[in-house]
Amino acid sequence: MNGVHPPRAEGWPIQVAGDKGYSYPAVREFLRRRGMFAVIPQRSDQVKRDGRIRHDRKAYRRRSVIECCIGWLKESRRLGTRFEKLAEAFVGFVKLAFLRRYLRLIDPSNTTYSPSDT
Repeated sequence: MNGVHPPRAEGWPIQVAGDKGYSYPAVREFLRRRGMFAVIPQRSDQVKRDGRIRHDRKAYRRRSVIECCIGWLKESRRLGTRFEKLAEAFVGFVKLAFLRRYLRLIDPSNTTYSPSDT
């Protein structure tokens, strides 16, 4: 994790969400030293100190929305396997996947816009 650099000019994010697989003292300490709040639930096999380590449930639910979106995008085979070598082409297919999704929401009876087409 020491190779991770701030993703934007403003610096590090305020919160970092992760699943229980990232619930390690070293990860929590890394985040704490950089002034970030860990939104990571504690694993059931960890020693319970003064009770469980609390996490922001509302922020953790927002993480779920992102995971569902990524999972939905991976349904498009072309995006899941990343055939495209150029970033421009890849982003173009991401936009195409979103357009197909919206068209399906507008007219669910039309099966022309199935995810297996991409």
